Amino acid sequence: MPRFLLPLALAVFGLVSASAQSEYNAGALAVKKRFADREYAAINEPFVGVRTSEGIEPDLFPIAATGVSTEAIVAAGEAFLNSLTSTQLLKTQFAVDDSEWRRWFNVDNGIYVRQGTSLKEMDTAQREAARNLMAATLSVRGLALTEAIRKTDQTLKELSNGGIHLDEELYFFTIMGIPSATEPWGWQIDGHHLVINAFVLGDQVVMTPSFLGAEPAHAQTGKYGGNRLFANEEGDALAFMQSLSAEQQAAATLSPDKQRNRIEAEAASDNVIVDYAGVSAVNFTPAQRADFLHLIEHYIGNLNDGHAGIWMDQIEQHLDETWFAWVGTTADDAVFYYRIHSPVILIEFDHQNPVGTRMLHPRGPNRDHIHTIIRTPNGNDYGKDLLRQHLEAHPH
Repeated sequence: MPRFLLPLALAVFGLVSASAQSEYNAGALAVKKRFADREYAAINEPFVGVRTSEGIEPDLFPIAATGVSTEAIVAAGEAFLNSLTSTQLLKTQFAVDDSEWRRWFNVDNGIYVRQGTSLKEMDTAQREAARNLMAATLSVRGLALTEAIRKTDQTLKELSNGGIHLDEELYFFTIMGIPSATEPWGWQIDGHHLVINAFVLGDQVVMTPSFLGAEPAHAQTGKYGGNRLFANEEGDALAFMQSLSAEQQAAATLSPDKQRNRIEAEAASDNVIVDYAGVSAVNFTPAQRADFLHLIEHYIGNLNDGHAGIWMDQIEQHLDETWFAWVGTTADDAVFYYRIHSPVILIEFDHQNPVGTRMLHPRGPNRDHIHTIIRTPNGNDYGKDLLRQHLEAHPH
């Protein structure tokens, strides 16, 4: 969660949990307004994209054939729209260049009002159509991760004595544009700890920004006891950092002191400036480069296999321009933040302070609350650069 949002989230969680489930008190309503105001300010700032202080690096994302079909994604998008009622369509479908793309937050439904149609509002056939759309776009692993994330909201619901702002089906779908084999379109799922933006143009797919998080990251009790998330993203990153030489570790470490939430590019941060920092991959040995790419693949591999391969090829082409940064120690039980950053990818992982599990953990970052974000820097989040090129070549 962005640092400026944490106090609000902590406040509203207490307000909603302490108040009657059928109504908000004045404090909770004020917090909801502040979130709405921050969103309004963010989306009314013209989109530029995540970039360094040097500015946007141009010409990184050409429109080009990938040879990987999007036919199944298009068909699933059409089937999902066809499953909706007229009333649901009115709140679910938007223009391909609508600001709805940028209207997402990773917080719970007690403090953010979402657009679209939720799984909870859908009938069985509609939920299956929504799942098929995700299945066509994501890998088997990626789809399983979305389902595991939704389960964490059920666990939080149980821990908060049934808070109505938490539910494994309070995840909202929107469609931007009209599913097409040639025209740009896309879809979004928006909910607590789970936001995916998937833009499609021809046979190209851009799946950023994607926010994937969990609290609790390892459920100990309840309906989904044993549910565990991000073990590889956590464990392999620590093992990679431990494998670096002392000199490389020193270069990578921005600070050994991990005391606060750290992520730079979460919600309402489409235009954030993040400079390269840490250790450059140009200094990695062949074995280190292989391990580094394996760590990156944990994130990229949530996209379907064919398009993930295209994405990994693009990332590997810029590997010598990629940086790895770390906050925290390298102790086996450390809490930490890390960032992977190049002209074509920005990945952040962060151990966060407890919010919904404050009854289980003392204040301070812990391994049971994890946030990750994946972005395409230099203007191609939401496929914006591809869309710009398409509209310039094909005015609508």
